[in-house]
Amino acid sequence: MATHDGDRTAGGVARTIGRVALGGFLAFAGTSHLTFAREEFQAQVPAWVPVGTDAVVVGSGIVEIALGTVLVVAPRRYRPWVGAAAAAFFVAIFPGNVAQYLEGKDGFGLDTDAKRLARLPFQGLLVVWALWSTGAWRAWRAHPRR
Repeated sequence: MATHDGDRTAGGVARTIGRVALGGFLAFAGTSHLTFAREEFQAQVPAWVPVGTDAVVVGSGIVEIALGTVLVVAPRRYRPWVGAAAAAFFVAIFPGNVAQYLEGKDGFGLDTDAKRLARLPFQGLLVVWALWSTGAWRAWRAHPRR
């Protein structure tokens, strides 16, 4: 029997797998901010940010760990909100990706302008992934005051 939000349908199972995978990805990325990839992430902090690059990397790593964890464990009724928060986070860090391209900073094997430019559209995919896998899009479309 399908649940209210279709979690037991093929699409619901795919969303659950996507949400848990995104949560795991975020938790891993956040952990890497704090450990082995710290310098690589510093290359993504724009020169114009008025806070030290290490503080930005540590702070964003903590946020990623928190978002990743909440994506995995949030009760169903809160998942659209968590998805919207994750999508907003991906939008908020996008200027770092653009700055890495514009400033020509190497990091994570992105050692040419072509590679840095090719990476930019993938941030949009992360936004879509967060909204889809948590049911945030569906909740927004179903909202009566939309």
